[in-house]
Amino acid sequence: MIPTPLLPCRSRHRLPRLLWGMASLALSTNLAAAPPTGALPDWDLAYRPRFTNPEAVIPPQCYTRTEGRFNPCYTCHQAEVSGEGRANLMDDGHLQGAYSFSDIGLHNHWTNLFVDRRAAVAAISDAQIRAYVTQDNYTPLIRTLRAQGFRGWIPDLADLTNPARAFDAHGRARDGSDWVAFQYQPLPSTFWPTNGSIDDVMIRLPPAFRQNAAGEPAWPVYLANLSILEAAIKGLAGIETPPLDERAVGADLDGDGRLSSATRLRRPDHYLGGARDVPVVSFLYPVGTEFLHTVRYLDADAAGGIHAAARMKEVRYLRKERWLDKATLGAFYDKEAWEKQQGFLPQIGWQGERGAVNGFGWRLLGFIEDARGHLRPQNHEETFFCKGCHTSIGATIDQTFAFPRKLPGVRGWGYQNLRGMPDAPMRGETEGEIRQYLRRVGGGDEFRANAEMRARWFGVDGQPDAVRLAQAKDVYTLIAPSPERALQLNKAYLTIVREQSFLRGRDATLVPATHVYREIDPHVPPLASEYRVQGSLLLDWSHTFAP
Repeated sequence: MIPTPLLPCRSRHRLPRLLWGMASLALSTNLAAAPPTGALPDWDLAYRPRFTNPEAVIPPQCYTRTEGRFNPCYTCHQAEVSGEGRANLMDDGHLQGAYSFSDIGLHNHWTNLFVDRRAAVAAISDAQIRAYVTQDNYTPLIRTLRAQGFRGWIPDLADLTNPARAFDAHGRARDGSDWVAFQYQPLPSTFWPTNGSIDDVMIRLPPAFRQNAAGEPAWPVYLANLSILEAAIKGLAGIETPPLDERAVGADLDGDGRLSSATRLRRPDHYLGGARDVPVVSFLYPVGTEFLHTVRYLDADAAGGIHAAARMKEVRYLRKERWLDKATLGAFYDKEAWEKQQGFLPQIGWQGERGAVNGFGWRLLGFIEDARGHLRPQNHEETFFCKGCHTSIGATIDQTFAFPRKLPGVRGWGYQNLRGMPDAPMRGETEGEIRQYLRRVGGGDEFRANAEMRARWFGVDGQPDAVRLAQAKDVYTLIAPSPERALQLNKAYLTIVREQSFLRGRDATLVPATHVYREIDPHVPPLASEYRVQGSLLLDWSHTFAP
């Protein structure tokens, strides 16, 4: 689940108190039709018709105290872009001006935001946390799942704790699994390393997309189909590619009338090779597309550089299992809007070991640390939390975040690396997205709690320092923490792991949040009208790379 990445915001129409019983009954009735089967004895994968937080789809960031002008909401709540033919018809930019929460959602259930963790953090030594984050908890997970006969998806990418060993220069997995890593600009700001986690995302297309017309494995065909998909998801007519042998692919990729070597691809009407009968549809993935997303602790090298630790906080998996055309998706969005108007609470199709289905064609499955640091399957409510961002918010493209933000063409194939990555602006903008976010939000995170980012990039007047920001050479410089902060954030998150208190929030906060509501007043709009802005998940890389 990516990439995406878990970011703001998810809102619902206000639920009249008299409808609460009806909504609860509808939730249990709808989901009870497909209870999970065969849950592993040591893991709590039971179907639960009642949750600690029935509105867990509203993430913590939605409770930010905006003061009417600090706007993190635009990152996820965006108006529909007319004329582009997108399948996402949520069109929820108006939620920047309204708390459309149910009565249940008006109360902030993410109480971990208000915990003072300084004493618990101080009790963990630097040596202890350094040793902890270098341990591999991914490989043991695979062994355990196989040994116990786990019937859901089992991670099948080897050496993921050592990316240099796992992938070649093009991002292709060396183990033959056909996972492909790509580089992308992290979505502000939960997955910025400065706020506690660093992540990566890999994609895999179905077997037919990896084969030539004769049904034989063919990397040139696979890479060409990945490039076609990139153009489709970004709504582009063509895209730059690594050099491709058109004779091996069996197609004139660049449209120059001859079969030679192509470095640019014109988007065709259908995919290539074994997938030649599958039409290319803008802003939609083909059925069978998979994403593998790992969320990791921060590790500092001897020189103080920050990179992904071997230890994983979470392993997330998305698979598109059902084709829904744009007309059907539009009907689904209309259905959800009707359900909100009727006062029904959100729900998710829970299937135990197999994870959950989100109602828009995707399967979600996640693994998270247990109290000892071993990865375990997420339970029902922990997975329900993931639906908030991977279902119906205006920003996503086919319910995903990372791939639409991939560095263009050949530059973006390879394992995630923030060093050297330019700060690209959103489409329709000219200012770098990160720099713009700092200005719009008034801090380095949604909660305006990151003191290090404020000291680094803001002036005494509380405004971003344009001179210092102009000197930042890349994304890494902008959003990587100091080694000292990385240690503190790792320790803070470890306290949540030991408590197993994920249902109260997963954010690694060091001190109680002060710019966060405990209760929402629905009569006070989140933002004054002049601070409501349009955003875009897609980036304009032409401002950072020469054509």
